[in-house]
Amino acid sequence: MLNLLWQQVMADLNAFPGRLAMAWRVAALCALMTMVSMMYGIPECAISCYLILFVMKADGVESMVMAIAVTVLISLVVGLVFLLIHFTIESAVLRMSVLVISSYLFLWLGSASKIGPVGSIIALVIAFVMTLLSDIPLGEAATRGLLYAWLMAVAPMLLIVVFNLAVGRKPQDLLRRCVMDRVAAAGAYLRQPTVKNFAAVQALLQEEQNPHKQRIQFVRLFHLLPRETSLKLESAIIQSYRLLLAVSVLPLATPDPVRFALAQLCNENISSDEQEREPVEISVSPEVREIREVLDSLAKGEIVAKQTNRAEPFFRPDAFSDRGHARFALKTTAAALICYLIYTALDWQDIHTAMITCYVAALGTTGETVHKLLLRIAGCLIGALMGMLSIVFIIPHADGIGELMALVFAGILLAAWVSSGSERISYAGIQIGLAFLMTVLQGFGPSTSLDVAQDRVLGILLGNVVMYLMFTLVWPVPIVHSVRQRLKEAAAELSRLQSKPAEAGGAALRETQFIEEQLGIARQQLGLIPFEPAALRPSKEEVVQLRQQISALNFLCLRAHRLNSACWRKGTSS
Repeated sequence: MLNLLWQQVMADLNAFPGRLAMAWRVAALCALMTMVSMMYGIPECAISCYLILFVMKADGVESMVMAIAVTVLISLVVGLVFLLIHFTIESAVLRMSVLVISSYLFLWLGSASKIGPVGSIIALVIAFVMTLLSDIPLGEAATRGLLYAWLMAVAPMLLIVVFNLAVGRKPQDLLRRCVMDRVAAAGAYLRQPTVKNFAAVQALLQEEQNPHKQRIQFVRLFHLLPRETSLKLESAIIQSYRLLLAVSVLPLATPDPVRFALAQLCNENISSDEQEREPVEISVSPEVREIREVLDSLAKGEIVAKQTNRAEPFFRPDAFSDRGHARFALKTTAAALICYLIYTALDWQDIHTAMITCYVAALGTTGETVHKLLLRIAGCLIGALMGMLSIVFIIPHADGIGELMALVFAGILLAAWVSSGSERISYAGIQIGLAFLMTVLQGFGPSTSLDVAQDRVLGILLGNVVMYLMFTLVWPVPIVHSVRQRLKEAAAELSRLQSKPAEAGGAALRETQFIEEQLGIARQQLGLIPFEPAALRPSKEEVVQLRQQISALNFLCLRAHRLNSACWRKGTSS
């Protein structure tokens, strides 16, 4: 078990196209934020850099849009808190009431609506400000501190916008890379139909499709490409997904010469050299014919009919019927309040990271939350160790801001490398960065104090303990509950897919993508079952049964696609 886990971690740390590009950009931004904070006296530079880790995405345009949205959101929250200060600064009861009510409300919205993790961030900001007011006796000082808090959050967002305007990665480049990766994976499986290559194709089929759709919208909205070029790129995304589907249902009995010829066509599609195509017999089977048609369409840059997007309401379908959303909000709020009461009773404010832990580590199921807690602990310990070694051996020799910027760049480069990986380890990278920043960035210059680092690490560990007890003892939610729900949604969508009329090619592809995404998430969630307490884990027989259901639904989905693929007809986009 440990050996398999170690092999998985090593595989997740391997390089892939774009990983270094993402890591150095995040590291450079954090180094620049360090310079800005030190030069202009902006407090809590570590939190500003943490926001960069949270907001920065692979897509430069997405990062800028999110930074602007966070700026507006933080401004609204700060304005709301500014109005509340004068009513709550002298009343502990009112402060705690605002903390509890706002925390519950935004956590519930995060769980029951499209707000998602942003709800936890808003709840954290309001709760943190309310707890700080107990240490600020004067209204004027509180107002000034609130403005500094606004500047601490907005400065890194403005830096993200300016930085990405200059050297940000373009969404059209990421979309082209997506097409190339899909065609390359299809070619590898055609050449060598091994289990490993088939798993690579399945992984691309089951990855989340919303980021690609969002990038297409950015390209169109901001006119990053001519209209015809953007339509061709959108068509290439659609056709490359069709290619993965067609390859995955190709019979294993397909003759090797046909496979090799199709693989060669895949190589020609991702090559910049113009080569004359060799003829491939397309009458061998409908699957071979479809693969050849898709590859020809990609090579010619044909524009196919647009794929309609799923209309998603703001609230989840079970927002007002499932008590799990309310229980999640209550548990997280209670854990944060317990942490606050503990460090207040002990008069130990330096472990306030315990309360922060509750908001950033909470997830819907017990297994997911415990997994995230373990990543937070591991990342915290690694980052704290890096920071303490830096304090002992490097910072004493640092004479100014330049050396501190170089240190921050080196530490965050490692953290960003981890955080840009798969969901299995990405959160650990964010925690490595946060713990490292909190230890080396103290005040407005290089500091050699180890006391702050020690207290903040203890606070994170305290928050982990409280969250573990709360999510395993109070209304625990087993992972199998979420897995069954996703399988239920996938089965319902499969039923609709099988009843689609012949002319609904685009809608059928959209529903195929939804089913594959749900099956991929369900498979990932089953992998987190070992992180659950033994009392919550399903039996081995039940896990095997769920895996069989996932495989069966996947088989039926691919078969439905194979039956509907003949109905797909290329057409010009309106």
